[in-house]
Amino acid sequence: MTSFLGDNPRILITNDDGIRAPGLKVLWDIARSISDDVWVVAPAEEQSGMSRALTLNMPLRIRETEERWYAVTGTPSDCVLMGVQDIVTGREPDLVLSGVNRGQNIAEDVTVSGTVAGAMQGLTLGIPSIAFSQAYGFEGRAAIKWQTARAFGPVVLKRLLETRWSENVIMNVNFPDREPEDVREIEVTVQGRRDQHNLHAEARTDLRGQAYYWLGFHGKLSDPPLGTDLRATYEGRISITPLHMDLTHHETRERLAEAMNGRVEPEKGGA
Repeated sequence: MTSFLGDNPRILITNDDGIRAPGLKVLWDIARSISDDVWVVAPAEEQSGMSRALTLNMPLRIRETEERWYAVTGTPSDCVLMGVQDIVTGREPDLVLSGVNRGQNIAEDVTVSGTVAGAMQGLTLGIPSIAFSQAYGFEGRAAIKWQTARAFGPVVLKRLLETRWSENVIMNVNFPDREPEDVREIEVTVQGRRDQHNLHAEARTDLRGQAYYWLGFHGKLSDPPLGTDLRATYEGRISITPLHMDLTHHETRERLAEAMNGRVEPEKGGA
C-alpha cells in the first residue's frame, strides 16, 4: 500500500454508539490492518443523533478502560477534541476514523449523525477523516452484518489512502446490508435525499398515565436516483461519498447577490 500518510500512521478512532459498541471493535480491527499505533476515544454512553454537539454546560470526565482505550462522558465531537488535545500523547493523530456505526448514515442522516460529526471534528482540526457505517434493516432487523464491514473495511481504507483527497473533505463510507459474498462493487456517490419523511414521533403512555413520545425511523425505502448513496446502499454496493463543511447553496447565493448586494437604507418611518 502506498498511503499519502506514510507507513504506520497514528490513528484516532471514535464513534457515537459508545465505548462498548461492537462496531467500535470492528473499526479497531480495520485500523489495525494498516497500523499498530491506534488510539480509541469514544463516548462513555451512546450519543446517536447528536450531530456536532459539544458539551459546554458540564465537565467532561475521562476513564481509561484498557491500554489506549478511553471513555469520555461527552459527544463524538468532544471525544475527537479531547483525543487530539489531551489524550493521544507525543504527536497528533495522522488520521481520524469514526464508526463503525450501527446503521446507515446516508442522505439527510449525515446532518444529524454523530458518526459523521466525529469525522467532521477531525477535519476541523486539520486531520484527514473517514466515517464508516454498516447498514441494516433492509433484510430484517434480526442481526447487523458486522462481518461485511470487517471484510471490506480494510480494503476500502487502503484504497482511500492511496488517493489523496481535498483537505476540506471527509469520506462517508456505508457498507450495505448484505453478506460479504453478496457485495461486489464500490460506488463513489453523491448525498441523496429521501422522497418521504423517515423520522417520526410515536406517542406512548407511561405507567402513571402520562403521555410521552419516542423518536424513531419508519425504515421505509425511498426511490432515489442512480448515483446516490441511497441507491447504492439499497442495491448492495459499498457507498463512498465525499462530504464537506460548506453548506452554502452557491446557485441561490449568486441569484441573491444579484438582487440584494449593495447599499441599503433604513425604511423611513420605521420603528
